[in-house]
Amino acid sequence: MRRILEVQDLLLRFYTYEGIVKALEGVNLHMIEGETLGVVGETGCGKTMTGLSILALTPSPGRIEGGRIFFQSDEGWVDILSLDEETVRRIRGREISMIFQEPNAALNPLLTVEEQISEVLIQHRREEFIKKVLNAIEEDLQKTERKALSRAFIYKIEKKIYENMLKNPKSLLVRVFSKTPILRRYQNRLRKEVRREVVRILKEIKIPDPERVVDMYPHELSGGMQQRVVIAMALACNPKLLISDEPTTNLDVTVEAQILNLIKELKSKFGSSILYITHDMGVVAEICDRVAVMYAGSVCEIADVFEIFRNPLHPYTKALLESIPRPGKKFKSIEGTVPNLVNPPPGCRFHPRCPKAMPICTKVKPDMVNIDGHFVACHLYRKR
Repeated sequence: MRRILEVQDLLLRFYTYEGIVKALEGVNLHMIEGETLGVVGETGCGKTMTGLSILALTPSPGRIEGGRIFFQSDEGWVDILSLDEETVRRIRGREISMIFQEPNAALNPLLTVEEQISEVLIQHRREEFIKKVLNAIEEDLQKTERKALSRAFIYKIEKKIYENMLKNPKSLLVRVFSKTPILRRYQNRLRKEVRREVVRILKEIKIPDPERVVDMYPHELSGGMQQRVVIAMALACNPKLLISDEPTTNLDVTVEAQILNLIKELKSKFGSSILYITHDMGVVAEICDRVAVMYAGSVCEIADVFEIFRNPLHPYTKALLESIPRPGKKFKSIEGTVPNLVNPPPGCRFHPRCPKAMPICTKVKPDMVNIDGHFVACHLYRKR
């Protein structure tokens, strides 16, 4: 099984007026091609920041100050953090995409569904559509009668423009035609090809009446439909890795089930690997193959999803599972509060809330231990 992603010792800091926020403290995890890895933990534990770091989209005033993020791209095994911005942009959206938690924040209220998905397609699949247009022009030239010389002349000009767009998008000919309103009609062919692809993608994600939806604005769509459009944007280029950041948080239970089923179907159809960020252990059990449990900026346990539920090793994972409401059982919350990451506790960050804390836990950060493929960072297992 080939690894598609490997995060090594990732350090992320936010420089604020309150102080330096130690958001991520040596995060280590990897993904296998075709799997769904769930990243689970309480709010503020660093799940979303890990996903954004993989895309090299760390929000200001955050800085990645250590670690490496390796990805199996079309250009080979690359370290995303060492690439220049242009190369990262080629990977971002085409090979790694993200479904954001808030569809309202991800969608532009001033653009239609077609315009928003088209932007992704033209950015990353431009050559593919230009070649389709050139084939269509060639067919029109062959069908044109000899007497229709003026029409054939127009087709030849269009062909010349699109050939220049393919070879050199910034050529003088392309710039002149794209800036002149009366000559800009040549772009209609490209728009039609892209629109056809947008409708096809919307059909793939089971949006009813996609020919009508493409001309709608975000405010005209329900929350579930907005989230489907965000998923369509993320899957427009059939990425190798899809980062899904709690896509069902603000949806009702029925729509949540539909979105989860859709993600599972699309994964099996396109073969993408999925990094699924959530705080819901029920969702983890439903769609994930492996689980990484995070607490206060660190990964404390990684294992197969069945192993996590059957035999959790870390005290935090056990407490997390015990806090799930169950019929006939008394609800048990995790004692204490999440630490302030400006001044996090020394040693193991969970020790102030841990019922099994030892003196060493207050001083030394535990290393990740491998117990028959079950990884846990806890001093309880250091002798093993």
